[in-house]
Amino acid sequence: MASSRDYLELHFIVLLWGFTAILGVLISIPVVELVFYRTLFSAALLGFLLWFRGTSFKLGKYPIIHILLVGVLIGAHWISFFMAARISNISVCLAGFSTIALWTSILEPLILSKRFQWYQLLLGLIMILGLYVIFRFEFEHAWGLTLAVISAFLGSLFTVLNGHFTQRFDHYAITFYEMIGATVSIALIFPWYSNWQNEGLQLVPNPMDWVYLLILAAVCTVYAYSISVELMKRISAFAINLTVNLEPVYGIILAVIVFGEKEKMTPGFYWGTGIILMAVLSYPLIHRWLSSSD
Repeated sequence: MASSRDYLELHFIVLLWGFTAILGVLISIPVVELVFYRTLFSAALLGFLLWFRGTSFKLGKYPIIHILLVGVLIGAHWISFFMAARISNISVCLAGFSTIALWTSILEPLILSKRFQWYQLLLGLIMILGLYVIFRFEFEHAWGLTLAVISAFLGSLFTVLNGHFTQRFDHYAITFYEMIGATVSIALIFPWYSNWQNEGLQLVPNPMDWVYLLILAAVCTVYAYSISVELMKRISAFAINLTVNLEPVYGIILAVIVFGEKEKMTPGFYWGTGIILMAVLSYPLIHRWLSSSD
């Protein structure tokens, strides 16, 4: 039975996830190096957590290879997410990222051989309308919004692919190997990336960057994930999904508080974002209503 404290913790976790885009803007090193450190620190912390809990690192040869490859997707997802926040702003980034529910409604039936639901397609069309409104009024942020939508697609893809493993293996072990896969894949592109960058690799963060990176890895990644897994034991999946959909709302509010005028947008942006969020928040309600009527 979930308590009021459990629900408060859940909202706090979603608030932390909404805060990640802000940290991505506050950290001064380039995005690729930022994600490299985030995944490296997260892998180290998760490895310690697994050792401390006495959890086995053994998953089998082929599952580990598949999970490492999913980690490559996570690295690409975070790179595109933080890049969207930097080249546009956090509000645009989170508006585009909120389309993750649309991508999940498309990818889940395709990958897991499930039946397409008419209401998922309808809500997807409504989200596309919201994106059109944002593009129309905020065309100067088109590239950032596009990257955010790509990030949402990649985030949805690795979440759906994770469904093959979460029923068989420990959640922390899966995430540990995914973080290793992301870290190694980013390290492998460093030679090409350093030649492409005018200033080369920037792997020496300033003192505040170290603080923000540790918060990003320890608090917003490992801690938030650990608590969310624990809360899943007491809070229904419906309540969790509904609350997680508030991440863009919390993130945009936090961004306005932290960055002020930089995050204030035209009314058209908020109309478009409102349309997307209406569709996102309607999804679990419609799904639960139709499921109960079957």
